[in-house]
Amino acid sequence: MHPSVHARSTPDKPAIIVAETGEAISYGELDAASNRVAQLFRAHGLGHEDVVAFMLDNTPHYYGLTWGAQRAGLRYVCISSRLTQDETDYILDNSGARILIVSVSLADAAERLTTRIERFAMGGDIAGYARWEDAVAAMPATPVADERAGVDMLYSSGTTGRPKGVRVPLPEDPAIDAVNSLVMLASAVFQINADSIYLSPAPLYHAAPLRWSMTIHRLGGTVVLMKKFDPEAALAHIERYRVNASQWVPTHFVRMLKLPDAVRTRYDTSSLKVAIHAAAPCPVPVKQAMIDWWGPVLFEYYAGSEGNGMTFISSPDWLTHKGSVGRPILGTVHIMGEDGESELGPNAEGAVFFESENIFEYHGDSEKTASSRNSKGWSTLGDVGKLDEEGFLYLTDRKSFMIISGGVNIYPQEIENHLITHPKVADVAVVGGPHDEMGEEVIAVIQPADMADATPAFRDELIAYAREKLSGVKIPRRIDFLEALPRHDTGKLYKRLLRDQYWEKADAKAATKVGTGA
Repeated sequence: MHPSVHARSTPDKPAIIVAETGEAISYGELDAASNRVAQLFRAHGLGHEDVVAFMLDNTPHYYGLTWGAQRAGLRYVCISSRLTQDETDYILDNSGARILIVSVSLADAAERLTTRIERFAMGGDIAGYARWEDAVAAMPATPVADERAGVDMLYSSGTTGRPKGVRVPLPEDPAIDAVNSLVMLASAVFQINADSIYLSPAPLYHAAPLRWSMTIHRLGGTVVLMKKFDPEAALAHIERYRVNASQWVPTHFVRMLKLPDAVRTRYDTSSLKVAIHAAAPCPVPVKQAMIDWWGPVLFEYYAGSEGNGMTFISSPDWLTHKGSVGRPILGTVHIMGEDGESELGPNAEGAVFFESENIFEYHGDSEKTASSRNSKGWSTLGDVGKLDEEGFLYLTDRKSFMIISGGVNIYPQEIENHLITHPKVADVAVVGGPHDEMGEEVIAVIQPADMADATPAFRDELIAYAREKLSGVKIPRRIDFLEALPRHDTGKLYKRLLRDQYWEKADAKAATKVGTGA
């Protein structure tokens, strides 16, 4: 299936609705827009497997670009607007992008980019950029002669170093309307179809919102696109548009749950039949509270942009396997020892590997690609977890976030999952900081719901709260307060930035001691 198919059968049906304004783009309009985009790419010399890049706010016109690139057989790179100029230039250079299209609202960032490729500004003028609307308006709204299915080429958010580009082969079937695995999963597992009204609250440059909303278009449903997530607004949009399908990350749930009861109960969310969530493991109390509120409509999966595997769990299964991210529906899960070669038994924690036919590589980084594989060809996303006797997967944390204190391995996720349930905590990150005796110490960085609570008394309260559920080695030895944590709009935390601050301060202090002979 493909939006062009629905453009022929239901041309006036809304393919996209902007949640905040009600602006709608029909399937007929989306098809015409994507044809003009594909024609423009051809007119500028781009052929199959060439690369284009988009750095845009959430706009309904995003889909004209992605579907235009898809039907032109291109690879399309969707760049986060939160990255630094250096990271964005790196992605443009590393991907080999030949055209860049940028929202005018990002003009300051766009003007600082140094990579010299063809550039267009959408929605206004940017110095050094051609006007996108003028260029695309001159193109015919008919398909290019050599249509061929293209694919996204997405980069990580740069939370653990340079952004990594995930490159997968173009689909074997060149037909633009060929069914892919995500379409089959969406229809068979999540019961998504042409009647689905799907709320997309996250930025489209992230893998899940982009791929799932484009899957809605393949199936003929309607995407209700939020320009920016707001917890109360999301509830209002569910009620206004009678949303029956949606996708979230755990931080969305936390922010909605921490709304006053009078606000949460003000909106009718009974239309929801499917609330998909992923991106990070959801704290058990948070997910339980969401099921209590919305009913057994939560569906969780674990997967990565790499597409090397996927697990899935429904609400009923989760209620009997709390904390699990499910059993595999794509690929086979293996838990491996430190060497990545020896397989561990039930309930033993180790590296999570997928055995799958799906192939990916980190573009331009053969060392990183090789490090994600073992000798069997199985691949890992860098997560640690365990399988129970029934084959349900439980994630512990990312290996790179592990804290080693006094020789003991400590995973921050368990600590974070407990502290976030404190009613006066809006967000939390746990990192390892330097300690002269223990090597590392556990540091909790807290975003209070009210900064007036950032007091020594609240620190003591949080330590006592941690002791209620956590063993002594996991109790934070230090608690710091921030007005806001460096979190991506998709919910991903830039934990590296927090951790680096503590180690850089320690290094600077050590250098000062050396310099003064102290």
